[in-house]
Amino acid sequence: MRTTFDAEADAAYITLVPQDKPGRSVRNVEVESSAGSVVLDFDAAGVLLGVEVLGATKTLDPAFLDTAARIDE
Repeated sequence: MRTTFDAEADAAYITLVPQDKPGRSVRNVEVESSAGSVVLDFDAAGVLLGVEVLGATKTLDPAFLDTAARIDE
């Protein structure tokens, strides 16, 4: 599992599969909440590849975000 965080966009991505390749996601399911939204990325076989969290600072624990690789620096 790998997590990245972009503070400028307030978005985090949690990759759930090893060696995820661009373009592998073929279906996205968005779930909205009052704090932000979560997008679930699935491959053609229905395997959950990753989770994108928009509004990450309002949705995720700050200690979890502190462990994420920053992509905005």
